[in-house]
Amino acid sequence: MLGIIGAMDVEVAAVKAKVCDEAETVIAGITFVCGYIENVMVTVAQCSPGKVNAAICAQIMIDNFKADKIINIGVGCSLSSDVVVKNVVIASDVCEYDIDITALGEPRGFINGLNVIKIKTDDELSEALSRCAISCGEKIHRGTIASGDTFIADNELKTFLSKQFDAVCGEMEGGAIGHTCACNGVPFAVLRSISDGGDEQAQMDYPTFKTVAAKISTGIILEYIKTQNDQIKL
Repeated sequence: MLGIIGAMDVEVAAVKAKVCDEAETVIAGITFVCGYIENVMVTVAQCSPGKVNAAICAQIMIDNFKADKIINIGVGCSLSSDVVVKNVVIASDVCEYDIDITALGEPRGFINGLNVIKIKTDDELSEALSRCAISCGEKIHRGTIASGDTFIADNELKTFLSKQFDAVCGEMEGGAIGHTCACNGVPFAVLRSISDGGDEQAQMDYPTFKTVAAKISTGIILEYIKTQNDQIKL
């Protein structure tokens, strides 16, 4: 079972629309749409923005729907001058930048329990998504995606995340989904299409470009599912 999580309706509506033989289940206020896309069994959910919402959604997918891999799709902001609006970032790893126990002697972003700062994404899954993005004609980047419960819209925070975590993209869910998957031993990947620059212009750019950016990530995940169907046919 492939689990697909997006935070907003614009990020998952087109994927849900492709689900055949669908069945809807509501758990913890989240609607999970289960069925098949291209003969591949999927569960698609809109978790709502934020790390706690994302973690709840991922854990339910694992416990209740037996997802054996999870892909987080959607939009994000650029944290690098090399990454521009409508580019695609596929995470090599994720971090949670707003975990701060530096007063106790741990580095910023240190995740107790996992005892890491960065959580590595699944190589095979991420490489497959990269190939699909390229085949869709998209400009891709690989690197760290930084997650926190803040809409990034100022240069100071953007610069900090770039320098502290060497992050190229910022958003609000991928790190928590990665955290949850790592605790459960479930392979995961995070795919983001860039909607804004994470700076003072973000509040204006984001509403303008989020629909276009979300459409790009949707196209890539549907292409990925198609490749999985091709493997089933073999």
